[in-house]
Amino acid sequence: MKSTEEIVALAKEIAYRSHEGQVRRGTLVPYVEHPRDMAERLAGDPELQIVAWLHDVLEDSSETAESLEAAGIPKHLVEAVVLLTRDPNVSDETYYRRIRGSRIATEVKVADMISNLADQPTRKQIQRYARGLLILMPETDE
Repeated sequence: MKSTEEIVALAKEIAYRSHEGQVRRGTLVPYVEHPRDMAERLAGDPELQIVAWLHDVLEDSSETAESLEAAGIPKHLVEAVVLLTRDPNVSDETYYRRIRGSRIATEVKVADMISNLADQPTRKQIQRYARGLLILMPETDE
């Protein structure tokens, strides 16, 4: 059985392989810098880091939930990655409400939004993330 540190390293390796040759929107910055930034934001919680590294691989590569599990990523973390994978047939509201049902997926999605908002977001992205954050964040009396 792999240690947590080995699984983090595996997730990083899968992310680098899956995003090879991809760049951030409108830049020459390697796409993998985005999940790396997220993993750094989530330092201290290896499970969050694993999901951060993998959060876009199902959308952006030939990886599947089954291939991630077969590689040694624990099932509950693959399930969080699946929740974070956008389906064009699912509304934003439904997408965010599904994520809200998982602490891991919620924390990774918030880190994803913060990373994207720090990277020259479009007005449409800002509006989408504002709505998403209102759905993801627990209601308080403040």
